[in-house]
Amino acid sequence: MKIQILNNTKIRKVASYVLIGLIVVAVIGGSYWLGFTKGTKETRNITVEGVVNPQKEGIDFSVFWEAWNILKSRYVSEEKANDNQNLLYGSIAGLLSSLGDPNTSFFSPQNARKFTDDISGEFGGIGAEIGLNKEGQLVIIAPLKDTPADKAGLRPLDQIIKINDESTYGLSVEEAVRKIRGPRGTVVGLTIFRDGWSEEKLFAITRDTIQIPTLDFKILDFQGKEDNKGKIAYIKLNNFYEKAPLLFYQASLKVISYNLEGMIIDLRNNPGGYLEAAVNIAGWFVDKGGVVVTEEFRDKTQNEVFTSKGPSVFKEIPTVVLINKGSASASEILAGALKESNSATVMGEKSFGKGTVQELIPLSDDSMVKITIAHWLTPQGHQIDQNGITPDVELKSSEDKEAVADDNLWIEEAAKFLSTKI
Repeated sequence: MKIQILNNTKIRKVASYVLIGLIVVAVIGGSYWLGFTKGTKETRNITVEGVVNPQKEGIDFSVFWEAWNILKSRYVSEEKANDNQNLLYGSIAGLLSSLGDPNTSFFSPQNARKFTDDISGEFGGIGAEIGLNKEGQLVIIAPLKDTPADKAGLRPLDQIIKINDESTYGLSVEEAVRKIRGPRGTVVGLTIFRDGWSEEKLFAITRDTIQIPTLDFKILDFQGKEDNKGKIAYIKLNNFYEKAPLLFYQASLKVISYNLEGMIIDLRNNPGGYLEAAVNIAGWFVDKGGVVVTEEFRDKTQNEVFTSKGPSVFKEIPTVVLINKGSASASEILAGALKESNSATVMGEKSFGKGTVQELIPLSDDSMVKITIAHWLTPQGHQIDQNGITPDVELKSSEDKEAVADDNLWIEEAAKFLSTKI
């Protein structure tokens, strides 16, 4: 998700931040309350701060004021019914939520400030990205490596049924993030349901300060075992944050200096990060000028094509990209680019399918709206959002608790595949 901030007429790109809602690496949004601003007792010809029952695009707003008046006069809690600021923010939130897009939402001034605080590489929480699946259920997208969520055994697409005994039904990603975060050392209870289970299970997870590791590098033999005399470079990218391009550059120097003949790029459980980081890393594999990803806007004349800047030194080296259900956003951009512009082989599971561009627009009272303005397309024009990247070679994950076994087996499968190409 590329995030831009619009400040009056000047646009400042804050970051091409590819998130769905890290529980701790999270995009903080607004809640879905009801209501609007100060009303009046008239249902026709109503004036609010100089606006007289506006007729915009054929819509008669008098029905809104009818609902407003009923709420103000009959709702059981007079205190809540008279909280006009809350009703106003609820109306804006409801307006945006009516689009059915979990990435388009409203931020109250307080939540807007929290959003700014949350775009960082270090934060408190449990260390997992969350989002909504196609059915609107709150799910784990990816537990981050060596974080409390990872150590507790959470897995991609785990359904979060309750947070501390409170149902998540109807809860937005942003609200869930706020409930799961908390002081370091405190415990949050997540009631989880996983496909294949007969019942829900409670995970008690101790919050901690989360520092996100970015990259791991190993040299493997043709059996996928670590061996400094091997011929395969194994690079595990855990995210695409600001350090990723530099760390990948350093790993690439090792690949070149050791004269390695094949590469495994492991993007499993990588929830994304900065768009520019994915484009930069793709440049090592894709011919200079080759398409990495396209942003497709409502007005197609605004489409923006991101191309490789090189150095393209790995364009001829046999490469396998590993993905799973926890690979999202920037991971899908890189996997799609290497598959379609480099002929790399993608192995694993179909990825999550998160590929949209959001714009943050501050409002006059320091609240703001986050609106989806574009989709990401792979080099061959496939929309990533809701579709994901389909692997060339499918690998199955076991449903038991031994996720580490899957981790090693997939690496071994990738190494054996490369042994036939080198």
